[in-house]
Amino acid sequence: MSTRLVTLCFDANDPLTLARFWAATLQWEIDNEADEEIGLLPSDGTPFEILFLPVPDAKTTKSRIHLDLVSNSEEDQRQMVGRLVALGARRVDIGQPSDADYVVLADPEDNEFCLILRGDFFATTDLIGAIVYEPANASVGHFWSEATGWPVVYDQDGDTAIRAPNGRGPFITFGPASGGPKAGKNRLHLDVAPPPGGDQDVEVDRLIELGAQRIDIGQGDVSWVVMADPDGNEFCVLTPR
Repeated sequence: MSTRLVTLCFDANDPLTLARFWAATLQWEIDNEADEEIGLLPSDGTPFEILFLPVPDAKTTKSRIHLDLVSNSEEDQRQMVGRLVALGARRVDIGQPSDADYVVLADPEDNEFCLILRGDFFATTDLIGAIVYEPANASVGHFWSEATGWPVVYDQDGDTAIRAPNGRGPFITFGPASGGPKAGKNRLHLDVAPPPGGDQDVEVDRLIELGAQRIDIGQGDVSWVVMADPDGNEFCVLTPR
């Protein structure tokens, strides 16, 4: 039985400020501003929440996981850039071509994300087009497909993509594989959980058989299990829910 994708998590020095930026960007609702960990509730049918977790360390390297947000036209893209810069984003150069049809921005804690034009691939997504793992080996897409039960919907030229079985919501894409080695803990990670009545230990064993491994990031005695996928990207297995 597959796990369920529950949460996309951001490490944050100031979770509330970052949550407010992304709530305004996505037009999602903040669950409770008084919590130490700040959650965003989707308003568009996205099948997971976003959670901002307090950490002391600042971001130091380019993210290996980022969001692609979808604009409907070049004019829409220009307007989105202006709106997001006004909210606290900034343009960044990560080596993208000068004539690229996408715009790279960073949020208030320097997490990169892209504004892309919709096109055929993203024709049926909402504002979040994809969670992007880059660099990533294409095989990691197959790992996450087996882990979550999301089918592989694209597998060409070293890139893979998976999507929820109902064909709605964002993709998760993997590739290309080229890029520098992973340096330190990712600032973004996924949380998965067995369904109600499931067994966390059984699920952890299943994920290990698929190629994941348990890791220690100093989490101590907690109810979740910290793991890494075959590319070393951290994720957490929560208790059944």
